[in-house]
Amino acid sequence: MSFQKITEANSPYPDLSEKSIKEIISILNNEDKTVASAVTCAIPQISRLAEAVAEKLRGGGRLFYLGAGTSGRLGLLDASEMPPSFGVSDQMVQGIIAGGQKAITSAVEGAEDDAETGWQALQERGVSSNDFVIGISASGETPFVFHALKACREGGIPTGALCNNPESPITSIAHFPVEVITGPEALTGSTRMKAATAQKMVLNMISTSVMISLGKISGNKMINLQPLNQKLVWRGIQIIMEELGISNINQARELLEKHGSVKKAIEAYHR
Repeated sequence: MSFQKITEANSPYPDLSEKSIKEIISILNNEDKTVASAVTCAIPQISRLAEAVAEKLRGGGRLFYLGAGTSGRLGLLDASEMPPSFGVSDQMVQGIIAGGQKAITSAVEGAEDDAETGWQALQERGVSSNDFVIGISASGETPFVFHALKACREGGIPTGALCNNPESPITSIAHFPVEVITGPEALTGSTRMKAATAQKMVLNMISTSVMISLGKISGNKMINLQPLNQKLVWRGIQIIMEELGISNINQARELLEKHGSVKKAIEAYHR
């Protein structure tokens, strides 16, 4: 399949290597300013994808992110934030990266080119038509992602795709494609930059909007957060105080310690 690989196009800064550090930083900053506009153009696609994901999760299904390299790490990052932020099981949203655990911190040669292991990883997790799979790839042609989405489609499993090139293989095969066209990178082909920034923004939008639609917050507060560290404990105490209209910090702390979660503490107080 032939398509326009904008992410691989030459940088508009042919003399980047001659610039000072301050000049380079200014260039990167100016390029980053274009990312939000590119994401804005994709909001209709993002909304359709998020609505479809929410429907599956509302019915007890799971969401899988699938990617290689930076894209895979971004999927893992978003998935890992769901339990502490929204109190959901770590099984509800899962990230799968080409090359496995080692690839989280190190490059695994050839992992993204393995056409079989993406689908195998999904099968190992018992993926079914009750679930939802989102493939993430800046180029849109990563074999690890493409062949997994193809197998999902053939197996009746709903899919989404997040890509930074138009009419790519993965967006052509996915049920709910999202194309965020961020253009050539300042450093030619370095899609860990603008393309990855756009992917992070879109994943934030999808997961946050889905969790809100599932009732995991109250107003604008994360009442289902897991108080796993001092920062989250303090945030939980503040939420309890605000939601219940109490000013006694110790009372709020005792409620949180006794009931183990902000939501349960608030519900118990009202009873």
